[in-house]
Amino acid sequence: MSKRVLQGVVVSDACDKTVIVRVERRVMHPVYKKFVTRSKKYAAHDENNRYRSGDVVRIEESRPISKRKCWVVLGGPADAAPSRRSVRQTAEVASAEAGPQDTGLEAVEPVGGAA
Repeated sequence: MSKRVLQGVVVSDACDKTVIVRVERRVMHPVYKKFVTRSKKYAAHDENNRYRSGDVVRIEESRPISKRKCWVVLGGPADAAPSRRSVRQTAEVASAEAGPQDTGLEAVEPVGGAA
């Protein structure tokens, strides 16, 4: 039996080695005969933490990896490389490089003989 392959959008990458992928499908409504979009979220294994929120990825059915994770990420965008930084890591690095905050105000000594 062949494994199912689905395509969806990564909606969460907060977990380690796991991404949550939303897969949308269009079905016809039985009464109104209008196409309706249905979506379902799958937890997929991402070994190198390569994919971020918003990436379009393909996932493939696999053996159970954990309680609710039985999908593996096959591929995604070309720029999804292990060296690509997440938004959180970039913000931390930028704040560390900036050093102490400079408000632009200088210390002013009091005028007169007040001691």
